[in-house]
Amino acid sequence: MKNIAVIGAGTMGNGIAHSFAQSGFTVNLIDISDAALKRGLNTISKNLDRMVAKEKISETDKTNTLSNISTFTSIPEGVKNSDLVIEAATENLSLKLKIFKQLDEATSKNTILATNTSSISITEIAAVTSKPDLVIGMHFMNPVPIMTLVEIIRGYNTSDETTKTIMNLSETLGKTPVEVNDYPGFVANRILIPMLNESIETLYNGVAGVTEIDTVMKLGMAHPMGPLQLADFIGLDVCLSILNVMYNGFKNPKYAPCPLLVNMVNAGKLGIKSGEGFYDYSENRKAETVSKQFS
Repeated sequence: MKNIAVIGAGTMGNGIAHSFAQSGFTVNLIDISDAALKRGLNTISKNLDRMVAKEKISETDKTNTLSNISTFTSIPEGVKNSDLVIEAATENLSLKLKIFKQLDEATSKNTILATNTSSISITEIAAVTSKPDLVIGMHFMNPVPIMTLVEIIRGYNTSDETTKTIMNLSETLGKTPVEVNDYPGFVANRILIPMLNESIETLYNGVAGVTEIDTVMKLGMAHPMGPLQLADFIGLDVCLSILNVMYNGFKNPKYAPCPLLVNMVNAGKLGIKSGEGFYDYSENRKAETVSKQFS
């Protein structure tokens, strides 16, 4: 397995492309516009520059990594001759189903199709293809070049051979793959996202403020960042989407999103990506931004 295609040049997609390219794989990075691809490549280049500055890699390593990446705005052209395609598009079921239908038509019968989804059913995605045994989840963690965990999610029909191939491949990237089964939220987000939601509930109920909640969890539980800051980092819209997937999948009220989270997303307060969430990032400072209007 040498030729990898990655669909989506955003945060996760460019990180996945970076990791494979740095490990010597030939990578085709695919997105809908040249502008999106340019932003993705710029991010990869900046991240490589940081690694050079920290003497983790050489300038030659950086040059070789970038030379391993080609860009495409067409899925059929970009996935041609790929051994593995990894979809890293927006966390939207209808979009992913549309992409996998295209991939089924554009790839060979032996090409493995993976999705970087953090919560959506692998089995449901695989069902729109003619080769569900070759469809699998590869849930990378952000930032991809640094974080070592990869959740490997088996759909109902994913074969043992496909699973073993992807587990071994993940190890060649220097990652630690963990095999899990296909249930809403898998393992990482089934545990993490309800904790973030409970933190938002704690704020919503007036138990404590943003910085107080985050300080308790950082100092008391040794978390590297507080849950509300982490929610901003992930994206409040992403957190809401994952909660909705779990709530709809389990029909259990413990997964129902906090009304404050819903209101903030509706108001466009999405965290770092929008410049404001539980903290204000507009002037490179952190200040509480939640007000009574969201209660």
